[in-house]
Amino acid sequence: MDVAKLRHTKVSIIGAARSGVAAAKLLKSQDANVFVSDKEPGEKLQGSENLASLGVEYELGGHTDRVFECSLMVISPGVPSKAPVVLEAEKRGIKVVSELEAASWFCRSPIVAVTGSNGKTTTTTLIGRMLGDAKKKHAVAGNIGTAFSSVVLELAETDVTVLEVSSFQLDHCETFRPAVSLILNITPDHMDRYENSMQLYSASKARVFMNQGIKDYLVYGADDEWTAKTAASSRCRRIAFSVQQNQKEGAFVDGEKLVTVLNGQRSEFIPTDEISIRGVHNLYNSMAATLAAQLVGVGPASIRATLRNFKGVEHRLEFVREVNGVKYINDSKATNVDSVWYALQAFNEPIVLLLGGRDKGNDYSKLRGPVKKHVRSIVAIGESADKVEKAFNGEVPVQRATSMDEAVTIGKKLAQKGDIVLLSPACASFDWFKNYEHRGRAFKELVNKL
Repeated sequence: MDVAKLRHTKVSIIGAARSGVAAAKLLKSQDANVFVSDKEPGEKLQGSENLASLGVEYELGGHTDRVFECSLMVISPGVPSKAPVVLEAEKRGIKVVSELEAASWFCRSPIVAVTGSNGKTTTTTLIGRMLGDAKKKHAVAGNIGTAFSSVVLELAETDVTVLEVSSFQLDHCETFRPAVSLILNITPDHMDRYENSMQLYSASKARVFMNQGIKDYLVYGADDEWTAKTAASSRCRRIAFSVQQNQKEGAFVDGEKLVTVLNGQRSEFIPTDEISIRGVHNLYNSMAATLAAQLVGVGPASIRATLRNFKGVEHRLEFVREVNGVKYINDSKATNVDSVWYALQAFNEPIVLLLGGRDKGNDYSKLRGPVKKHVRSIVAIGESADKVEKAFNGEVPVQRATSMDEAVTIGKKLAQKGDIVLLSPACASFDWFKNYEHRGRAFKELVNKL
């Protein structure tokens, strides 16, 4: 988009939290006529108080007809495509884009965009760490917690922008074009938002590469059926990563070492058991990050050091503490069934599993095998406790908890010395908590009080 045309353009921004406020500030700096609206009251929103200081008009606690007095609407990631305010705007012929799309209009640096059902935050953070360790100027933003809009004007052409990108952000992109896109995996998630259709969900993920050309790269997981099928429709250069088979070009395991082949050049990294973050899912994440880092100019020696030293991210298989021989692990970011499946494979010790929350159309049948193999007992939590109990009753003992405090107390009683108490919910957090971070921190606070 010609950003010069934004001058004096009437823009409505839906969502007054972090990304909405950042988008308002960005577009206001371009002399757009900005109005922000959020259905939530002000006391529930962090950052909305900054709007007045920016000189931006806004409304909280509901959307009035004022939001439709615009030619452009920018929506935050948490706003569903089928929200009444979005549908009405489209009905009126108003252009609707995501905050990701709007920010990309101002981006001068090459973009590395990471999407997938699982592993996005770890992989995005790891790529950023690889760039940082190599002393390459970069920014890490997007769905990871820092709005793209808040950093985009600071980036030079020689920098690298690393973005975690959700399907919700991609749904309202039009011109967004990464130099390197990554699709880690496509497994059932957000089925409530995609009409229980994997076709619709995978089509949303495919939007990450829809504008890429022959000079751009798509890094994808070859071992995942939906990902491989989706990647096949891209027009850019495809580079695969796989644990199951060697690749002519891509990343794989050979002689128990992580290996890549790019442009005919083979690079051997480190033995897979020396990668600092554990589990096969993190081997996939490490492969994807390694390829992306190489594609933007990070050398093998620097990547090797990062792979050995990177400690992972908060709320993803995060060690909290050990109490009386029992280890407590915070995996609050596991908001779908496949995340939990991978989490259970990461441990050899018996597990007491805290499972449940706001269900997103989960099918727990995939977990029955690993639950039988790895789980001593389940503590069912949140709105979906009844569904969790029905899914696993008879497989392993299931107890219900009515609060996180009670869940931690039950977990402590059920665990034996040498066990793991694992919060890996497979569900959204919005029944008891503001978000998965709030849930994970509540769990950690309770564990630290034991």
